[in-house]
Amino acid sequence: MYSVYILYSPKIDKYYIGYSGNISNRLAYHNNAPTNKIWTKRGIPWELFFNLDDLSRSQAMRIEKHIKKMKSRVFIENLVRDKDIGLELRKRFG
Repeated sequence: MYSVYILYSPKIDKYYIGYSGNISNRLAYHNNAPTNKIWTKRGIPWELFFNLDDLSRSQAMRIEKHIKKMKSRVFIENLVRDKDIGLELRKRFG
């Protein structure tokens, strides 16, 4: 099973959206400066901000793409405030 996750970096005040089959390993990667070769290295330490789990790989990919396409900090923050948004995403991309 896969999850869509959103990380937050207080250091750079940015969000990072991704999907993974193992969120704890992925979070560890983003927070490991020696192995992290992508732009998230600038934001260490990252915190798990949002997680939508128990998804198929294709469902997780579609939801991740949709959230990224929104390009909205407000949308991302509303995902945490309103649990129904996550349920709607799960239904829409199921």
